[in-house]
Amino acid sequence: MNTTLDRAAVDVLLANWTGAYTVPSRALYPHQWSWDSAFVAIGLRHVSARRAQRELESLFGAQWADGRVPHIVFDPAAAPEGYFPGPDFWRSTDHPASPAVATSGLVQPPVHALAAWLTFRADPAQARCRGFLPRLYPRLVAWHRYLATRRGVDDLVAIVHPWESGMDNSPAWDDALCRVEPTPTHGFRRRDLHHVQAAERPTDTDYGRYVRLAGDYRDSGYADRLADAQFVLLDPMVNALYAASESALADIAAEIGADPRPHREAAERTGTALVARLFADGFCHAYDVHERRLDRQRTVAGLTPLVVADLPVAPALVKSALGDHFRLGRTALPPSYDLTGPAFDPDRYWRGPGWFNTTWLVWHGLTQHGELDHAGRLRDATLTAARQAGFREYLHPFTGEGRGATDFSWTAAVVLDLLRTAP
Repeated sequence: MNTTLDRAAVDVLLANWTGAYTVPSRALYPHQWSWDSAFVAIGLRHVSARRAQRELESLFGAQWADGRVPHIVFDPAAAPEGYFPGPDFWRSTDHPASPAVATSGLVQPPVHALAAWLTFRADPAQARCRGFLPRLYPRLVAWHRYLATRRGVDDLVAIVHPWESGMDNSPAWDDALCRVEPTPTHGFRRRDLHHVQAAERPTDTDYGRYVRLAGDYRDSGYADRLADAQFVLLDPMVNALYAASESALADIAAEIGADPRPHREAAERTGTALVARLFADGFCHAYDVHERRLDRQRTVAGLTPLVVADLPVAPALVKSALGDHFRLGRTALPPSYDLTGPAFDPDRYWRGPGWFNTTWLVWHGLTQHGELDHAGRLRDATLTAARQAGFREYLHPFTGEGRGATDFSWTAAVVLDLLRTAP
């Protein structure tokens, strides 16, 4: 059974490979996405370590001069009408810091250094022969420097748009988004609804707010003036991945003969600040910088700080994962949002469905903290969900029915990683 699932996962990754990177989905997402490519590399390393290296190298080839890694790198051969907002909306090539290729101006969670280190470990000899880490390391350092300086808030990293969290439609953003006047629906064209039912996607009102924030950020010249931005939040997953990736950068630095101490110190500072600022009532929450308060909605992002090594509140997070809000091991996949929460919707994008990539992060975190029994059960449930639903974008958390895009790359990638690395 696992052989069949393994082969099917490989087939999805090969089918979505473009020659330089892997698209998330041929129909709905026809370009390169930042954190998607990081998860793809984590799975692809088991099939071809060289191709996994190329996945990350391709993404960082579109890095801006200021260090940011854009959340979308556009394929010039793709139909312009195939995705909105497209290159004409972002107008990135008008910016002096942008690369020659068209990109967005937003970012996504910084899981890339962790992915790079895992990719290296898959075939160290080949990676050394290609100079993979020495070439990628300065780009990773510049990426983290951008986050720390341009987005830094008291040793944590801020996001200026829900899309930057990766969890675009999370209820954790609802209060902050209420301050944003949405762009009228006649001001944009939604391409996602051509491929997925409206009941599974953000509402037009929420999408109008996303477009407004993105347009305002573009019109500011992507300036990162946090005091002027309408939406500035500290997300627990973004910061957990920043800390975990700083730890990975320490390992990378040691491998190539650089000094690992600055990265270890940065990881420790971020982990400490994450607990001090975002942890309350046994859980990690988003923090609204302008309002100076925690948003008490519980989302799966609040469990992902388990990826941070030596996290002192890890036992409390495990307890929260097992409790009634997430019911770890009692759902098809851990839900993206609190099962008891007022905004829970088992079908709608990031408001309840389970996702394979966040499940992988929770699994990885459990293994980091020695919770091997819980990690093993989560692995088994994830593989069962993939067998039953296929490689869907997300799942109904109770029935396990597939939702969103089909043949989704990061789903195949993390399933492959679970198959190849866990007993």
